[in-house]
Amino acid sequence: MSLDEILTNVTLYWLTGTGTTSAQLYYENRTAQPTSTEPSGVPTAVAVFPTDPAIRRILEREHRIVRWSEFDRGGHFAAAEAPDLLVDDIRAFFRTLRS
Repeated sequence: MSLDEILTNVTLYWLTGTGTTSAQLYYENRTAQPTSTEPSGVPTAVAVFPTDPAIRRILEREHRIVRWSEFDRGGHFAAAEAPDLLVDDIRAFFRTLRS
């Protein structure tokens, strides 16, 4: 990402006052106690980009993983860094849900 893209992102969080609420998810994931011992029945897709490793066996404890994709480019901001990979993967996942 370019410096302009990073500054634009930071500015949007700053001006809208949404930095704290966007970080809430990270706090909740670190401090929450497990609520269920069985996976959700909701079909779930996981896209793993470099620098954001995901461990499948941990995710499968609470989710019904039906699609697992790993990519060699992109990163934490996949929508900005590798939008083509992310969009293609999302479309492929939802295609499997149509019947």
